[in-house]
Amino acid sequence: FELLTTTMTSKQPIDWPWQYHFPPFFTLQPNSDTRAKQVEAWCDLVLAYHKATKAYILDVSESQSSPLFCNLKINRRLSAEGIALVLETLESRGNVEWQDGQKSRCLVMWRSPQEWGQLIYQWAQANGLGNSVCTLYEIHSGEDSTEQEFYGVELWMLRKAIQALANEGKAELIPGANPDGSDAGVKFFS
Repeated sequence: FELLTTTMTSKQPIDWPWQYHFPPFFTLQPNSDTRAKQVEAWCDLVLAYHKATKAYILDVSESQSSPLFCNLKINRRLSAEGIALVLETLESRGNVEWQDGQKSRCLVMWRSPQEWGQLIYQWAQANGLGNSVCTLYEIHSGEDSTEQEFYGVELWMLRKAIQALANEGKAELIPGANPDGSDAGVKFFS
């Protein structure tokens, strides 16, 4: 997946693949093998875009005019049918969870909860947090995690990651008093 660097209007550098500058990329291809490769490339692009922008929510109607699916330089945009196909494929892989029954907004997980959990667990073990408790805030925003990829990750994703660790017997989520769960704690097991 060869990438070219471009800048978005938000001044966030984005690595666009070469296909993004190739007009046929924005038209669903009729040949099933070609379409499968095209959808795979779109899936990779959607995840890379959300990772680069640290975005987790995709609004389908807004996305049709976003830089992700609309390349103004070549005057091309992916159709609503194409966007739906890409998102269905990502959903089947576990990278998308719909927030509503109409499939108008979804959570995009460019890392799975299990992958986030492993990064967090490795950090906890490296920092001597085995068999001790820390808060979600310390993981999300603490001084010891500023250099970590999970620093600033959305709280819902952090909770999913901790739940994945709990399912593996590596951690326990300790509920807090706040209804939003922001003061919850985590006990990591060695």
